[in-house]
Amino acid sequence: MSDKLNPIIKFKEWFDLATEKEINDPNAMCLSTVDDKNTPHSRMVLLKDYNDEGFIFYTNYMSNKGKSMSNNSNVCLSFFWPSHERQVIIKGKCIFMSKKESDKYFYSRPIDSQIGAIASDQSSEIPNRKYIVDKFDDLKKNHKKITRPEHWGGVIVHHETIEFWQGRKNRLHDRIFFTKSAKGKWSYSRLSP
Repeated sequence: MSDKLNPIIKFKEWFDLATEKEINDPNAMCLSTVDDKNTPHSRMVLLKDYNDEGFIFYTNYMSNKGKSMSNNSNVCLSFFWPSHERQVIIKGKCIFMSKKESDKYFYSRPIDSQIGAIASDQSSEIPNRKYIVDKFDDLKKNHKKITRPEHWGGVIVHHETIEFWQGRKNRLHDRIFFTKSAKGKWSYSRLSP
């Protein structure tokens, strides 16, 4: 595949520049899901890796986003790098990654992050902040061996479309839209701003 027809090469160019120049969290992306009542929800998560297969992040599968992704695997990821006037919008289907892949990342994290993932029943109601802080402190004080929770792991979004948006003068922005065919071939078109 030529570089011109591979949106991952274009994403790498943009992401590398954002990583060098963007002040805060260039890997922050908005994840949009749809719950079992067909209600959309969006929140920020951190991109941890990407490749020709998809875009990877990690989460609690029992959280609201985890439940939504279990119910409906269609998701949207959006990056916005304001200092470059650039956005990337990715749509695709997500799957939960293998235990082996999730373990590898989980155990590479700092111990406090591992304990935090165990302490938090993400999205469940708690009585107050002290409750979660005490739970974390108790786990940290009494843990002998940390084990990745079964409900925590990686998610890969297999991209089906990727749009690159570049801000321009007079709102005549550039929008290049890539679509992947059923056979895995990419095509692109230019969209009106």
